[in-house]
Amino acid sequence: MREAFTRQLSRPVVGVGVVVLQGSRALLVRRANPPRAGEWSLPGGRQQWGETVEEAARRELFEETGLRADSLHLLDVVDGILRDREDAVAHHFTLIDFWTEIAADAAREAMAGDDAAQLHWAVPMTSTGLSPGRKPAVSATSPSVGGRR
Repeated sequence: MREAFTRQLSRPVVGVGVVVLQGSRALLVRRANPPRAGEWSLPGGRQQWGETVEEAARRELFEETGLRADSLHLLDVVDGILRDREDAVAHHFTLIDFWTEIAADAAREAMAGDDAAQLHWAVPMTSTGLSPGRKPAVSATSPSVGGRR
């Protein structure tokens, strides 16, 4: 039913994501619901009517991880287009990604919630840090944290 509804939409859905950095680690969430159930992703989700993209990013970050960002910085805007078996567009999202840094004590408070099944602190593939125009690359090499709330 959800895919049938999505196909009826004639325009993309706006989604937001947040790269959460703590020291040399980045936070990932395992999606609990379709269309990407079971996959690792950034904390984030759909923008709600009347909500700015920054408000959406802050809300989704809190709902999925229990974390609050002091500051958000625009990272990138990308399209996520998923196709069905017949190669028809099944889902189309315009994704606006932000990044933020949090303190170690805040990182310990992270807990999976909402549509996040699990959290995982991953170690970036490079240790050059994040600067405007530079996107982090992440590998899943550190222990998981935070079950569902």
